Parts: sequence; C-alpha cells; structure tokens
Amino acid sequence: MVSSNIAGQIGGFFTFLEIIFSAIFGMFLLKNLNIALIENMRALSQGKISQRDFSRMNISMALGAILLIIPGFFTDIIGILLQFEFVGVFIANKFIKKESSYNNTNEFNTQKGDDDVIDVEIIEHTHTIDKHS
Repeated sequence: MVSSNIAGQIGGFFTFLEIIFSAIFGMFLLKNLNIALIENMRALSQGKISQRDFSRMNISMALGAILLIIPGFFTDIIGILLQFEFVGVFIANKFIKKESSYNNTNEFNTQKGDDDVIDVEIIEHTHTIDKHS
C-alpha cells in the first residue's frame, strides 16, 4: 500500500530508478559491512559498547542492507533507518527478549550469600605402570 501510494505520486520512471539505486546501495552496504564490523570490534575492545550492542548493531546493519535490496518503499525506509546505530539498537531492544541470567559486569548473576562459595574442578590423574621395565 505504501509502495503503490508513493509510486502514484512520483511516477513509474522515478519508482524504477529508486528501486535500482536502493538495490545498488544495499549491495554496496553489504559488501562494505566488514568495515563497520571492524569499527564495532574496536569499540567493543575499548569497552565503548557491550557485547549485546555489538551483535545487535551488526545484525541491524546487515538486515537494513538486505531490506534495501528488496524492492519497495517501506522496506527501503526501514533499511535506511536500520543503518543508524541508535535505531538498530532501539528496535533490537524492543523485539529481542533480554537475557535474565546475563549481567554486563559478571558472567552470571549471583544470589545473595554466594560470595562465600568457592567453585573448583577436580581432575583425576591416572598413572599406568610399565611392567616390562
């Protein structure tokens, strides 16, 4: 409905051009996604973003590029919006359920009183005796 309404306003030729240019732009973004990935990895290693934000930003940028390749004005609008980090993280936070057992500072949430617990692993060593020596 959005596509037919906009196509009626701008005409068939400009609709065709928009579909071609948005597909080319989407393919360009997919091809150069590794540059954004490297920048996001640098921000992650410097502690500027969390692991969760890192994965959500990269997924949203890739999904946005794919949506730009798909013909249609609505998919193009969503695809362009997903190229902005804050929009991608905002949308991902709305649709992806937050993990209840994960905490950004600790690997797992601890219960009150678990400070006195020592976690150990027991490794058994078995020795074989050579009878021929």
